[in-house]
Amino acid sequence: MSQSVGNTALAYTRVWHTVDANNRTLGKLAQRIALVLMGKHKPIYDAGVDCGDYVTVTNARSVVVSGRKSEQKMYRHHTMWPGGLKEIPYDTMMEKKPDEIIRKAVSGMLPKNKLRDRRLARLHIFSDEKNPFEGNVLRRWEDGQTPGPQIPSPSLGFYKHQQTRTR
Repeated sequence: MSQSVGNTALAYTRVWHTVDANNRTLGKLAQRIALVLMGKHKPIYDAGVDCGDYVTVTNARSVVVSGRKSEQKMYRHHTMWPGGLKEIPYDTMMEKKPDEIIRKAVSGMLPKNKLRDRRLARLHIFSDEKNPFEGNVLRRWEDGQTPGPQIPSPSLGFYKHQQTRTR
């Protein structure tokens, strides 16, 4: 029996990504983070399997929104008491909890299923430059783009079924 680790096990390993949110648009940033948390950038993606990676976001305080959203956007939650609907404007939320703005945006872009909380638990957001997970990070998004799909090389034997016979 072989003791080697298969290629599938290596594909399921979780990698740490870091994103600098400085002057990035909130919606585009949240969409790209959601893709990495779900694992859609991997060739082994399956909707029912949690195969996503860890993501750390720094400089959450400097994320920007387009248009007049900074004046019009409201964050709502209910205390479950009668008349307990609370509304917090975007500006106030940015001063008090800038990490919650990105967390709510990413949460809205993830599928609404049982894996959502597990995926959000792998998202770590910091309002300034300091990142305590810096030692774990393997990939950085310098330009804001997610890493492309990791396609296995033909030399590993993944394409044997695609070879055509010649007579």
